[in-house]
Amino acid sequence: MVYIMMIYADEGDWVGKSEAEMAPIMAVHEQLEADLRKAGKYRGCGGLAPSTEAKTLRLSGSNQMVTDGPYAETKEVFGGYYLVEANSIDEVMPYAARIPGFAKRAVEVRPVMDFRT
Repeated sequence: MVYIMMIYADEGDWVGKSEAEMAPIMAVHEQLEADLRKAGKYRGCGGLAPSTEAKTLRLSGSNQMVTDGPYAETKEVFGGYYLVEANSIDEVMPYAARIPGFAKRAVEVRPVMDFRT
């Protein structure tokens, strides 16, 4: 089964950081990705642009409304993800615990549904 590890953090902790400030965090991400690949569990990962670049499309029947910004007004925003192949969610949790950041953050782990089967 594939699981997604969704990273939520305060955008102010990483937006505007210099390459030198980001280097130690990115090194930990690179090591985590390498370890997932070596274990045969890596299925993809990515980071998201700042929420100021987002647009949200709200649908209600045939009505559509586009607003600037993310879906919800929160302090912590969805900033990146990993896709991981594993036998159980418990197998993913130790990898989720290794996700680095500058301050407090949350990592939500959830199964990805496969509608093809």
